Amino acid sequence: MTDTVVASGVTLTAAAQAKVASLLAAESEDLALRVAVQPGGCAGLRYQLYFDDESLEGDWQTHFGAVKVVVDQGSAPYLAGAVIDFADTIQNQGFTIDNPNASGSCGCGGSFSAAADDFDNVDGACGCGGGPSHSNAGGTCACGRSVN
Repeated sequence: MTDTVVASGVTLTAAAQAKVASLLAAESEDLALRVAVQPGGCAGLRYQLYFDDESLEGDWQTHFGAVKVVVDQGSAPYLAGAVIDFADTIQNQGFTIDNPNASGSCGCGGSFSAAADDFDNVDGACGCGGGPSHSNAGGTCACGRSVN
């Protein structure tokens, strides 16, 4: 791993920052890197990294140099302390996320699980382990439980 900068609970390494900045250079300068957690994948939760031009109410926002990173309030507890890196070697190329909240992961590393009790009563997450329900935040989770 390379040098890191920490803010808003998510860490972006210098290598990840440089890669995102180079990708953004080919896009619009008004975009931010959105890091999110959604239900899915073989372990129950999956990461999403994408460029977004919108801000949601309650988003955590931080800057790593010229790179703006946003995390929605439902994903934030799942990503607190996570380190996002970028590797470009003969064996691996792409972004990786080292997440201390993951209690398990699938073999491909594309999804993870988290202990349900760790996220009870967290805004945007009901604690079912199925992840935050972004479309229903403040109402009900996909599992049917109410969300704060």
